[in-house]
Amino acid sequence: MQNFIMRSHRAFSLGTALLLFALALAGCSALRMGYAGGDTFVYWWLNGYVNFDDDQKPWVRRHIGELFSWHRQTQLTRYAQLLAEVRQRLPSGRATPAQVQADFRTIRQHAGTLLEQALPALTDVALSIRPHQIAHLEQKFAADNDKYRKAWLSGTLEDRQALRFKKFMQHAEYWFGDFSAEQKARLRTVSDARPLDNAVLLNERMRRQRELIGMLRKWQTEKPTRQAVTAMLRAYLIRSIERIPAAEHKEFFAASEQGMAHMVALVVNTATPAQREHAMKRLQKLIEDCETLRAA
Repeated sequence: MQNFIMRSHRAFSLGTALLLFALALAGCSALRMGYAGGDTFVYWWLNGYVNFDDDQKPWVRRHIGELFSWHRQTQLTRYAQLLAEVRQRLPSGRATPAQVQADFRTIRQHAGTLLEQALPALTDVALSIRPHQIAHLEQKFAADNDKYRKAWLSGTLEDRQALRFKKFMQHAEYWFGDFSAEQKARLRTVSDARPLDNAVLLNERMRRQRELIGMLRKWQTEKPTRQAVTAMLRAYLIRSIERIPAAEHKEFFAASEQGMAHMVALVVNTATPAQREHAMKRLQKLIEDCETLRAA
């Protein structure tokens, strides 16, 4: 459930994706397996964007390993508590959009805690990046954006609505099992009523990418203090976690979050007893995995 909510509310930025990776593991069906190789995956993922030089690789790997160790020791209990709260609410079938949005805020708070812990390591990375790595990062962003355009900006409005609904239902079915045709029809009607403007989402994504590239180039030429770099990184990542868009897009993003909260609440409230039991078992398994990993 936590990953279902989080994936539907994820921000677009390199730094945020790294910071949220550990949170994503809490929604993975193979949590223990994910944790076992999670530090390697994060290094591989980050290296795909930065293309670390040989002298950077050892200490970047060490920083990631230390972050995972801290996360295991201090954060998994908090995730288990959140999952337990969600599990306790499920049987009533009286979820509200306001409660779902409160869960969004809780997840952002967890991400903020992770951000603060990761900031020293992220500052090290930012200060070590070289001009050829900034160019590599730009190329990777451009490739990612092309993939986004092909997936989310092609076809008719109905095509894009259908794709959005398909992605939503993949997560819903993971948690609740199969849905009837009647349930899907009702959910699809509500899904299509939500605001949809993938061009705005891409524009916001590209704006944050440009902001990051601009900061990296500025630090290359102006050589600010470490404290100044950390402060700028913190502000940038908080804006990403909180999904603070450009002023002209604030109304769209607020409506999008409200629409997603309505969808999540509707799934819970229209689920059958068997579907809720399915979700409760999923949640319980994740709670147990969090507790086992914390004690390891």
